[in-house]
Amino acid sequence: MNLTGLTKNAFVTLFEGMRAPKWRAAQVWNWIYKNGADSFDKMTNLPAEMRARLQEEHSVQTPKIVRHELSNDGTEKFLMLMEDGNTVEMVLIPEGDRNTLCVSSQIGCCVKCAFCYTGTQAFERNLETHEIVGQVLLARQCLHDSGSLNSKRTLTNIVMMGMGEPFHNYENVANALRVLMDQDGLAFSKRRITLSTSGVVPFIKRCGEELGVNLAVSLHAPNDEIRGKLMPINKQYNVKQLIDACREYPNASDARRITFEYVMLKGVNDSEKLAKELAALIEGIPGKVNLIPWNPWEGAHFVTSPEEQIDRFANVLSRAGVTVMVRSPRGQDISAACGQLKSAMT
Repeated sequence: MNLTGLTKNAFVTLFEGMRAPKWRAAQVWNWIYKNGADSFDKMTNLPAEMRARLQEEHSVQTPKIVRHELSNDGTEKFLMLMEDGNTVEMVLIPEGDRNTLCVSSQIGCCVKCAFCYTGTQAFERNLETHEIVGQVLLARQCLHDSGSLNSKRTLTNIVMMGMGEPFHNYENVANALRVLMDQDGLAFSKRRITLSTSGVVPFIKRCGEELGVNLAVSLHAPNDEIRGKLMPINKQYNVKQLIDACREYPNASDARRITFEYVMLKGVNDSEKLAKELAALIEGIPGKVNLIPWNPWEGAHFVTSPEEQIDRFANVLSRAGVTVMVRSPRGQDISAACGQLKSAMT
């Protein structure tokens, strides 16, 4: 068993089964999450007999990096090898004092959004809890290495926006986030974690109640006609159902706004008329709109909206009282930008 996949309660249960006191579980927990230990041999305040037993029966493993790419803008992309031979990508995005890790939840994706490169990869499986937590531990270790990365940097934010749909792997994602938010471990604030969904409606309220993290919703069109062509999931959960669920998201407020993600596609969803429709659709929801210039990939038939059209779209939203931001592409030259992830061993 990989111990990085266990919640604290599961840790305690494990050590009770070993007839060890609860405080031993706390020691090992601290070694993994406070000290970054990747081997039981490093846990020097444990009895040698316990270390040997843990080494024999369990592990503390993170995915293995098989390729590391550095963008001109400082963004880093990692291709990671899992124990079963599958690969997955994660992205580290530096910006001032912030270092944001874009974490994957699945190998491949079955949502198949038309504009997303990940959707062209066959869905293989969900990532296990330890594989999700392992990405964060691995990134933290990379940030502390004295090699090509700046050893003074620290991981500040986590976005579940990598490969896959997090709500299609809810239990593993939720357990991973609980581990990451534990105050005796990595102690990430729920305000520093954002989960992005394509709109799996039944899990939206549950996520708010159980996890309370920031919610980002991939909307990309204000009506069913256009969204249905871009996102097959709209046939299962239409725009009205999605927006109704957002209106009921627990703890949403002006201080904790839902982010509506909107990829800008020339001639598809970028007209000023649609901007007005979007503003009316989300009126009354504590939210903000994140306009994302589409990031191209080979074989796609879309074109990124011109900068001036994106500005016009943003201005319409702003005049309607909507908080709007235009995302600057990051890591585009290494295919690490939004919608460009696709794991491969090439």
